[in-house]
Amino acid sequence: MDIIQEIQNFVENECKKPSSRYGYEPFPFHFAPVVEYAEKLANELGGDKEIILIAAWLHDIGSIISGREGHHITGAKIAGEKLKELKYPDEKIAIVKRCILNHRGSQQNNRESIEEQIVAEADAMSSFDNISGIFKAAFVYENQNQGEAKASAMRKLENKWKQLHFEKSKQIIKPKYDAAMLLLK
Repeated sequence: MDIIQEIQNFVENECKKPSSRYGYEPFPFHFAPVVEYAEKLANELGGDKEIILIAAWLHDIGSIISGREGHHITGAKIAGEKLKELKYPDEKIAIVKRCILNHRGSQQNNRESIEEQIVAEADAMSSFDNISGIFKAAFVYENQNQGEAKASAMRKLENKWKQLHFEKSKQIIKPKYDAAMLLLK
C-alpha cells in the first residue's frame, strides 16, 4: 500500500472513531474535497504532489483528534508522529508539517513553499463544496438563528474567496462563489 493510501485510511479511521470531535462527516465533506482540489492545483502549478496530497489528507487531523482550538499545531504534531511511524523521510515530514501549520487562512504570510500555498488554497476552496456544513456549524456549534447563520455563511465564504491567491484557484471556484453569493444575498 502506498503512503498516500495509508494516510487516507488513517484519517478515515480517525473520523470513524466515537471520539472523533465531528463524527465521520468531515471525511467525505471536507477532507476528500480538499484533497481533490489540492491534486488539481498540484497538477496545474507543480510542487511535490506526494507531499501535497499527504498534507491535504492530514491538514485537519488535529481537529478530529483534539478539537478545533490550535488544530494546526496539534495536527502537525500528529502528522509528524504518524509519518515517522510509517518511515517517511524526515525532510519530507518537515514540509508536510509546515503545510499543516500554515494551512489556516489567518496565516497566509507564513507560507514559504508552493506545497504550503496549495494546501491552504485547497482548504479554502473546499468551503464552496460544503455550504451545508457551514450552516450546520452555525446552527449546531455556534447556536445561531437563521439570519445570523446566513450572514455568517456569507462572511465566511467571502473570506475564503479573499484567501485565494492563485488565478487557477479563482477560476475553479468562481462559478460556485458567484452562485453562493447570489443565494445568500
